[in-house]
Amino acid sequence: MSVTNFCSADAPTTSAVRAKVTFQTLQEKKQSSRPITALTAYDYATARLVDEAGIDLILVGDSLAQVVLGYDTTLPVTVDEMLHHTRAVRRAVKHAIVAADMPYGSYHVNVEVGVANAARFMKEAGAEAVKIEGGLNRVELVERLTDAEIPVIGHLGLTPQSVHRMGGYKVQGKSTAAADALLRDALALEETGAVAIVLEGMPREVAENITHRLNIPTIGIGAGPDCDGQILVFHDLVNLSFSKPAKFVRQYGDAASLFRSAIDGYLHDVERREFPSESESYHLPKESRGTLEAAAPIRRKA
Repeated sequence: MSVTNFCSADAPTTSAVRAKVTFQTLQEKKQSSRPITALTAYDYATARLVDEAGIDLILVGDSLAQVVLGYDTTLPVTVDEMLHHTRAVRRAVKHAIVAADMPYGSYHVNVEVGVANAARFMKEAGAEAVKIEGGLNRVELVERLTDAEIPVIGHLGLTPQSVHRMGGYKVQGKSTAAADALLRDALALEETGAVAIVLEGMPREVAENITHRLNIPTIGIGAGPDCDGQILVFHDLVNLSFSKPAKFVRQYGDAASLFRSAIDGYLHDVERREFPSESESYHLPKESRGTLEAAAPIRRKA
């Protein structure tokens, strides 16, 4: 339906040459107190922009259920949908680590199902890691995934797949007992092989304590500035979420306004027959045009 030419990811638009980011890179950043940068991405175009900007870690988050597919929660998104989007992101990325969220139900039945689904993300979609939610209740799975050579990123605190159990998207770890439980979860994930842990929706002090107690990197979202890195949802970053942003979100652009302006301009020009113009149209060679017009004169609209 289009004759537009798209550049492949093998033809970079920038001249900078960067080394491939690995989990060893992230570990070195933690040890040298250099912040880790992470963003979500769900398709080729946005993943390419994120990668070319120099972001360390790209997460194909199950948040795509809400910001791409229009669901109210992350729960409905399927393994096949996540694989589809992970493949699109993988095609765009040359430097960042690509990690994929394991969606709800893909690892909750039993460990064997979890390992099998995680292997699909590595083998079929080219992910370099998977992310799972939970702490002590996931240690057997983390250990098995690690044994299967699948890097695991943990996720603690406000875990969206537990939205019904938590009674909504609420800050976690606000009591001493709850903070202690999060620390135990984090230490257990590290002990069983997790390569990093996302800390979401918890008091800054709790995230800072966990970060200092762990040898592996922490990546925060709504967990204060003391984590080893930060992550945001791409659509929140550029105002494409169509909802009130969470307290921890900082918008760095207004893509919604840009897109609306472009669409309004297109609508205006098409309705007034100002697009496409003569210079934006293809033409027959002069001799062919004469033959065509002689055979069937064209009556152009005023």
